[in-house]
Amino acid sequence: MSALMNRVTWAVFFCLLVPTSPVGAAEPNTLSEEELAKGWILLFDGRTMFGWRPAHKANWRVADGALTATEGEPGLLHTTTQFGNFVLKLDFRSVENGNSGVFLCTSPKPSDVKGRCYEVNIADWDKNDWPTGSIVQRKKCETRHDSTNWQSMELTADRDHFVVKIDGRQVLDYTDPKPLGRGFIGLQYRRGKIEFRNIKLKPLGMKSIFNGKDLAGWKTYPDMKSVFSVTPEGWLNVKNGKGQLETEGSYADFTLQLEVFVNGKGLNSGIFFRCIPCETMNGYECQIQNGYLDGDRTRPQDCGTGGIFRRQNARKAVADDFKWFYMTIHADRRHIAAWVNGYQVSDWTDTRRPDENPRRGLRLKPGTIQIQGHDPTTDLSFRKLRITEIPKR
Repeated sequence: MSALMNRVTWAVFFCLLVPTSPVGAAEPNTLSEEELAKGWILLFDGRTMFGWRPAHKANWRVADGALTATEGEPGLLHTTTQFGNFVLKLDFRSVENGNSGVFLCTSPKPSDVKGRCYEVNIADWDKNDWPTGSIVQRKKCETRHDSTNWQSMELTADRDHFVVKIDGRQVLDYTDPKPLGRGFIGLQYRRGKIEFRNIKLKPLGMKSIFNGKDLAGWKTYPDMKSVFSVTPEGWLNVKNGKGQLETEGSYADFTLQLEVFVNGKGLNSGIFFRCIPCETMNGYECQIQNGYLDGDRTRPQDCGTGGIFRRQNARKAVADDFKWFYMTIHADRRHIAAWVNGYQVSDWTDTRRPDENPRRGLRLKPGTIQIQGHDPTTDLSFRKLRITEIPKR
């Protein structure tokens, strides 16, 4: 064998050994443990359009782990949830001469891209006045990003400040003198096939409501059976029940994130919110119950963790007992959604008539947050409780 052939043979052998993607790279439409710990949630599960709604008649569907459209009426596929301040990451792929975009803080059918939403465009450099990375009618991206391959986009919307990154490189920085506040996130079909995947969001402005040292900022109820304490590790623990621990502060529209450990099989608890202060768990309840029926995680037991108790069952049992898990609860006026380990399990809108009492009807007024001690078997721990209020529109 010649020296040249020997080098070629070893080069081919080496290439076969080296993976084609980075070691430890996550599968599409998943979150790493590090991302979960930082508060990221998935907006697209890779299999269904749960949490999304089309506002126009385009042929949006899930194909090969991506949200895609190829024809139909130009317009948006938008989240069912409105968000305020956040970082949004996604991958996109567009055909040559295609036209699409990612809309932030938008209505389902925006009519004024300059004044009522932010459109981050996806369009070829030489065929559009607002090429990929531009915020349409606001600020043009001055670098070229034409490609028919998958590209990553990171969008930061923090009050009046917007930053766009393409494939990890910052390409635009914009400050809006008249920021819009909350709104939906929209994926646009306009012309040519468009695909989106790995759509994930991290809320900004989260503030701790538990200091890990004592119960400052919380109201206790010594006459109730539940016992709340702070463990040596700095966790908030509840044993026994019935009982509750209540925030001193009140919240109406918010994102709440926390980590939960259920120290027993099939134990029951819940996070109550928009509660009437000082009343016994009189609010909306995001359930904590990790059991599921007949070994089928699509059949959560007793509403299931992340379900809105007595309103909407969780669509899947995601968390396990005896393991820390992540929970995100998002309340935006009539709409309530929850994520467990970054996976959206509930998506419910309260269509009842307004009522001061949330057991009887729609309550939009601020209320307290309560942690439930359910019964004598209760033994749960909570940590890293943090909240942000959603800005007004």
